Amino acid sequence: MAQPAWQDPEPLALDTAPVPEYGTGSLADLLPTLVAGQGVPGFEPRIAELAPADRNCVFLIDGLGWEQIKAHPDEAPYLHALLATSRGGTGRPITAGFPATTATSLASVGTGLAPGEHGLPGYTARNPDSGALMNQLRWKPWTDPHTWQPHPTVFQLADRAGVHTAQVSSPDFEHTPLTKVALSGGTFRGRLSGEERMDLAAEQLAAGDRSLVYTYYSDVDGKGHRFGVDSDAWRGQLMYVDRLAQRLAEQLPPRAALYVTADHGMIDIPFDEQSRIDFDEDWELRAGVALLGGEGRARHVYAVPGAAPDVLTCWREVLGEQFWVAGRDEAIAAGWFGPRIDERVYGRIGDVVAAARDDVVITASQREPHESLMVGNHGSMTPVEQLVPLLEVRS
Repeated sequence: MAQPAWQDPEPLALDTAPVPEYGTGSLADLLPTLVAGQGVPGFEPRIAELAPADRNCVFLIDGLGWEQIKAHPDEAPYLHALLATSRGGTGRPITAGFPATTATSLASVGTGLAPGEHGLPGYTARNPDSGALMNQLRWKPWTDPHTWQPHPTVFQLADRAGVHTAQVSSPDFEHTPLTKVALSGGTFRGRLSGEERMDLAAEQLAAGDRSLVYTYYSDVDGKGHRFGVDSDAWRGQLMYVDRLAQRLAEQLPPRAALYVTADHGMIDIPFDEQSRIDFDEDWELRAGVALLGGEGRARHVYAVPGAAPDVLTCWREVLGEQFWVAGRDEAIAAGWFGPRIDERVYGRIGDVVAAARDDVVITASQREPHESLMVGNHGSMTPVEQLVPLLEVRS
């Protein structure tokens, strides 16, 4: 597989963010490419080097970026070997999309759309109808899912076209709004253990002449947030998912392809005043701000009426070269959220959008006490967060 420019990025210009590779090499391009090869109407291949397969399985490991696999060959020998052509597989990085966060990325995977179209543009985003911040992972406050994200999923369209379609994940996720708007279509199969999921995913893959199966594991991300990607707890999870991926790969039925990927990478942020800027304690950053959305490394800033230009100027002056800071229209024009923005999504994007380029977060100790204590963080467009694996094994 050809290596894109993201593989070994050149030093970044201080005023230019490295926009995700929407349309040719992002998470949103994976499922459309796979189902195009299965003959599902309305889709064209976007990731050119992926050869068609009758049976496709996507194993998404939450929080396991390309750079983390590269850095841990001893803990993840199977996955590390798949970074390059080896063991019958090939590997390359693709980009998560902005922001590099779970709700946004899972919606991109399932719908085949960039954030500007599917409309989940961050961990939290303002609902223009109510004016309240909506947590798009926990779906609070309640919002009608299909009003918030009305587009059909790739799974639904594949199922209608006669492809055997299944999602194999934790039973806790079966009825969540995020599953409904991003990962529904065909049959949901809930299993508690990782081993059970791998075995059932292989069974589901073999159940149809054409199959599309998705399976998911979350605890790598959980341990990274709590303890950091430099912790023994995180390494233990990496060792475990390495064995899971191999277990699934060794059970592939004929004419099948397995793709191991992730929703984002992760970076540990030190607990010091230089690395953690507390919005709740910084009067300059708070001036003119009505709501603070997003997360520490990818902030949506919603200004009080008439204050957006001043907020943009202030955030640029205060944050200097630590963040890429753009106005809403600037971020859209630069392609941060994809090539198109649905009208219903425009007001969900912050008046100001700030994406970290240094090892720094904007916390909110009073508004977000739990998130402010996280060791591992993600969200921005740096390679360690943005690059996710696309590791392929074929039977």
